Amino acid sequence: MRIAIMGSGAIGGYLGARLALAGHDVTFVARGRHLEAMQTYGLQLESPLGNVSLPHVKATATPGEVGHVDIVFFAVKLYDSGTAAAAIVPMVGPGTRVVTLQNGIDSVETLGRLVPPSQVVGGAAYISGYLKQPGLIVHVGGATHFYVGGHNDAVVGALEAACFQAENIGLQRVEDIDQALWTKFVTLCAFSGATSLIRSGIGSILTDPESHTFLGQLRDEGMAVAKAAGHPMQDGYEAYAASVWQNLPPDTRSSMANDLLNGKPLELAWLSGRMHALGNELGVPTPSHTAVYRALHLYAKGTLNSTADGFSGRETNGDLAKSG
Repeated sequence: MRIAIMGSGAIGGYLGARLALAGHDVTFVARGRHLEAMQTYGLQLESPLGNVSLPHVKATATPGEVGHVDIVFFAVKLYDSGTAAAAIVPMVGPGTRVVTLQNGIDSVETLGRLVPPSQVVGGAAYISGYLKQPGLIVHVGGATHFYVGGHNDAVVGALEAACFQAENIGLQRVEDIDQALWTKFVTLCAFSGATSLIRSGIGSILTDPESHTFLGQLRDEGMAVAKAAGHPMQDGYEAYAASVWQNLPPDTRSSMANDLLNGKPLELAWLSGRMHALGNELGVPTPSHTAVYRALHLYAKGTLNSTADGFSGRETNGDLAKSG
């Protein structure tokens, strides 16, 4: 398959490296030092599931040079969505599928404004990793899980087969992708909000009574918002969320927490900020998410001037994942 990775950070870089190793035609779209490193030295992946060393990869800052592809994995940071969505248009032919693996619940709609909605496929990524340095992605934790829609879509079926062949990707098609997206949204918003505001890894939050209580409040508010929006969590969700957090390495933080620490822009508006807005819209109180949103709002645009990675989609200790 011809595959383009729009956002070559932890999620996009992991997928692209595995698929390129399996022999697929993969092009990474990035910018800045990460792009320079890939063009000069290739791409390296360190993972407990097996390291990957690709001394030569296709990498560009210009999607228009790539041409039409079968799959575009869309994994940029949420605040780059509009610009990046416009940039991928030259890569989207009549048979292309754009698979969004971003955080939040708005990516499919955002992409559908610039790409035919029938060609946009919702997806959710559960992988913990980060861009350690330009050209080097580190995957931490165990198995990876990627959920995508397109249940009866032949192109997505071919992608599922390609990922199975590549191994250690764990991509699965699901019939109700909206449920998968909302489940991750509720889980991630609690994880992201707690690790960002408390400025701690998930392990310390789970063992400290007050911090654990705050995490639970964020989870419960998310569940209430999801129910009011018509996407209630399934029975046993609390136990599921607890198992997700407990199975992460204790020092794991969300990408938003790490971006806050490093002075980078935050995905705040699409996570706890989105919960805050939805709560107001639906009449559901969200005091904990509102506290996260208001306390971190001052830092939402970042606090440091640094070399931009453009559409590299930098992710650190990634949101169940990531964040994702």
